[in-house]
Amino acid sequence: MWVDSHCHLFAADDAASDLLDRAAHAEVDWVMCPGIDLETSLEARRLSIGDRRRVLWSAGLHPHDATRWRDEGMRLTALIAEADAVGECGLDYYRDLSPRPVQREVFAAQLSLAGELDKPIIVHCRDAFADVYEAVAAAGLGDKVILHSWTGGPKWTKRFASLGVTFSFAGMVTYPTADTVRRAVAVAAPERCMIETDTPYLPPQAHRDRPNEPAFVPLVGMQLAEVWGMEPGDVARLTSATAVRVYRYGAP
Repeated sequence: MWVDSHCHLFAADDAASDLLDRAAHAEVDWVMCPGIDLETSLEARRLSIGDRRRVLWSAGLHPHDATRWRDEGMRLTALIAEADAVGECGLDYYRDLSPRPVQREVFAAQLSLAGELDKPIIVHCRDAFADVYEAVAAAGLGDKVILHSWTGGPKWTKRFASLGVTFSFAGMVTYPTADTVRRAVAVAAPERCMIETDTPYLPPQAHRDRPNEPAFVPLVGMQLAEVWGMEPGDVARLTSATAVRVYRYGAP
């Protein structure tokens, strides 16, 4: 069975129950649904309560909305204490929708919460590799740091690997133009990786004309298998075991 380590079920047009049923048919056992602000973190919580066996959830504030931490931070902190993970949070210097100093401050606050609460943290990194590396290194959280939809090339993959982080690869690895991501996969240890869809975004190449969904996880897995020279079943076993361990799936 596969695991979708990152999917925003609340952002999809189709009902979460339909997405999860199609995922089960594609041998995807369970998913992680990360919030990106207070409203969506509450929605992720609601979805998990409604189907706890198939949906884990996280609470956090995305860097695009980092300026909202002043208003939402206290309530998000309370949710994070209840959630399975922290995030989605991090740094985004591509769109720069929040001032960079504010992004760094809010990211550091959520890294600190992850350390205090001993929870995994889901990290968004876009065009901010150096500053994310510095923050993650300072936090010292090891494999509890999940680099979501990882796009760094071999150099950054090796540097982050030295911190003991977990990499999560998405549908971009299947794109003809994504050779940099495939070269990152090649140097990443399979037992330190997970697979995600980032539903409803970043559909794999075979479905570029439609929204992404958890049922497409095996397509990403097959691309990883090709890069690693492994059987898809072995990739499913390794990446799912990592997801179970990092997210503590099934723990009381």
